[in-house]
Amino acid sequence: MVKIKICGLTTNEDIVLVNALKCDLAGFVLFFEKSHRCLELSQARELNKKLDNVKSVAVTVSPSPEQAEAIAQAGFDFIQIHGKLTDEAYDSLTIPIIRAFNATNTDEIFKCEKMDKICGYVFDAAQPGSGKTFDWNTLKDFKNLSKPMLLAGGLTPENVADAIKAVKPQGVDVSSGVELKGGGKSPELTKKFVENARGALN
Repeated sequence: MVKIKICGLTTNEDIVLVNALKCDLAGFVLFFEKSHRCLELSQARELNKKLDNVKSVAVTVSPSPEQAEAIAQAGFDFIQIHGKLTDEAYDSLTIPIIRAFNATNTDEIFKCEKMDKICGYVFDAAQPGSGKTFDWNTLKDFKNLSKPMLLAGGLTPENVADAIKAVKPQGVDVSSGVELKGGGKSPELTKKFVENARGALN
């Protein structure tokens, strides 16, 4: 079954929702103030404690070694890294890394195939968190990777089934596509997204 990650969680209501829907992964944005979904580490840690059989992912952009180490010590199951992954940050991590790629930095992926701490990949649009899709055909060269792939970038309840059928990823990752205008996740949209994703290959 396709794994489902709901990203950019910010409220207790979001946690209740992903628990009720039995999602696989829950993402929290950290150390990236440009995002309106960015949380203080202490806030994300408290929300993480309330997850019930849902794995937690700390989502970061080009983290410093100190930030990476703080995340690893805060009880998250995975760290998802966009932007640059320095050798120093890599060496400081003791939790598995989900490496994020977009349309502009996929050259690095074959190097990542040989890196033991990297457990999987997220393929996102050129502007992560923008809610924009990208040409899924660009992923045709990455179908035989040794590590699981999550597809992100502009996914919605309406297009997630088509995306899964086209790309056949191991999982899907959504944030803005199930979001309320004032922030937080829409129970209706999130439920529909999960149902459509799980039913895509049946």
